[in-house]
Amino acid sequence: MSAEMRDVAMQLAYVAASVLFILSLKWMNSPQSARRGVWAGVWAMILGIGGTLLNPAVAVSSLPWIALAVMVGGIIGVPLSKVPLTAVPQRTALSHAFGGLAAGLVGTAKYYLWIHEGGGNLTTFRMFAISAEVILGFLTFTGSLMAAGKLQEILPGRPITYRGQLIVNFLTLGGAIACAIGLIINPQWTFLFPLLIILSLAFGVMLIIPIGGADMPTVIALLNSYAGLSAVAMGFVLDNTLLIIAGALDGSSGLILSIIMCKAMNRSFSNVLFGAFGSPQEDAGGEAGKAVKSATAEEAAEIMEQADEVVIVPGYGMAVAQAQHRVRELYDQLTKRGIRVRFAIHPVAGRMPGHMNVLLAEADIPYEDLVEMDEINPELPQVDVVLVLGANDVVNPAAKNNPKSPIHGMPIIEADRAKTVLAVKRSMKPGFAGIDNELYTMDKTLMVFGDAKAVVGDMAKTLAGDSGMH
Repeated sequence: MSAEMRDVAMQLAYVAASVLFILSLKWMNSPQSARRGVWAGVWAMILGIGGTLLNPAVAVSSLPWIALAVMVGGIIGVPLSKVPLTAVPQRTALSHAFGGLAAGLVGTAKYYLWIHEGGGNLTTFRMFAISAEVILGFLTFTGSLMAAGKLQEILPGRPITYRGQLIVNFLTLGGAIACAIGLIINPQWTFLFPLLIILSLAFGVMLIIPIGGADMPTVIALLNSYAGLSAVAMGFVLDNTLLIIAGALDGSSGLILSIIMCKAMNRSFSNVLFGAFGSPQEDAGGEAGKAVKSATAEEAAEIMEQADEVVIVPGYGMAVAQAQHRVRELYDQLTKRGIRVRFAIHPVAGRMPGHMNVLLAEADIPYEDLVEMDEINPELPQVDVVLVLGANDVVNPAAKNNPKSPIHGMPIIEADRAKTVLAVKRSMKPGFAGIDNELYTMDKTLMVFGDAKAVVGDMAKTLAGDSGMH
């Protein structure tokens, strides 16, 4: 195949891949078409890789190195893909880390290659693109590693803060930007480039350590945006249209998702990035000393059996216990009795956007029975029983009632307005925000202590053993 034909084939592959990337995002907006969206993204990547291999600039001698890189990537990537759904947030963070590292290394390689060739290729625009690629890539790399460490509990989930932290952070970022400006003015000031890398890596760490576990869903989305933007810069450096398009889609979707998450928590970007939300509070406004009422799984099942409507609020505790299939069994037993069962989904329940939706979809819970927070809240005063499964901050009335609470103003699922609340938890340990939940000490609330999978399983068995119909 001639070089001209290879170039045409490459461009056609890139056009097709770009269309598929756009369709992938569109289809993943709905659970009904999400699987199609995933496959569209897979084929887009295959076309993108195939098109790149057709690039006349890719030398035949480079193919063995490319094959080796693909092999190494597969050896690392395949095990990472086989993680439980509870580990998907930290695996996603690792994916962002690898993406950022790739962008940073490509930018570094191109800079030193062009310097070695005399620096003539380092135009003002290219140096700007390389600087943006390196800053965004390396801060995404270390920031994502820190996020993964917090989610995996290798690192403390609480915010790590110290006096003068914001000043240090801004000076670090300002130093990286100053190095970038110096390189744009004169690319031959090579001593600035290692400093640019070091400051970018350091800023990624410093950006994430003051952020608490409650904000991890937003942080994951934000890091996704950074990774996408670094890919855009890489596309300009490599003169690759597909990278620019795919990176722009990734960056913009991550940014939009971050905005949605912040809105769901009634918080600003600055508050998420610099507010140290999620740290233990001395004055949380809770009633830690107040006794709680408890019930057995069997007693809870009997209460639900007498209800006309049950609303289940899933949380990260359900994910940790891998209880979604037992929840499906409970759902089946309740609906057999003519009891209406729905699931109230909070936008930031779990540790990444859509976490609960994915878990419930895995258990084949009908999507029409999943209801968003804003839709379910007005109906909760008429609901007989709300069953809270491992959720904490997203149902804490302190968000509405206590101005001193660190979560005050955050929209919640208003489970406290239901007639009866059943809360399944391992213990009275606070959630991500580190504060006590006022819901658990209310007179209408019964605590059912234990592993969510075991407790819900016992509930379903109790109902299955009762032949009487509702």
